[in-house]
Amino acid sequence: MRLNPLDLLPHRYPFLLVDQIEIVEPGRRARGCKQVTGSEWQIVGTRDGFSSVAMPHALIVEALAQLSAAVIAGTEPSGAPMVGYFMGCDQVRLRGEARPGDSIDLSVELIQYRRGICRTLAVARVGTSTLVRAVLTTVVRSVATPKA
Repeated sequence: MRLNPLDLLPHRYPFLLVDQIEIVEPGRRARGCKQVTGSEWQIVGTRDGFSSVAMPHALIVEALAQLSAAVIAGTEPSGAPMVGYFMGCDQVRLRGEARPGDSIDLSVELIQYRRGICRTLAVARVGTSTLVRAVLTTVVRSVATPKA
């Protein structure tokens, strides 16, 4: 099952950091990708004088958090509208760099869902190299619908 990130997330350019959501098993796992280009706001003009031009690791973690919305979307049995609030990340490992021209493979897998607290294992890779590995925590709440 493929999803358009624009249909799932409230984020828009320049802060939508997931280009495609390729595989979704709601309530279980999701895979997506992010193409790193040299014209993105986080790369252009930020590394003057440095030989290294790479996407910041914090934004890769944010891309993984955005992808976790695809997993969380299938966790509410009642089907009520929900909103997720990214609360934190644990056991974070940052390695390697994603340079312009690279395609970052993003994967998120549900570890635990209890009482509206969702924990996911998130991994970002370029080729066979792991860039980011983290356990993400998201609080899921139902959206209050206005009474007519």
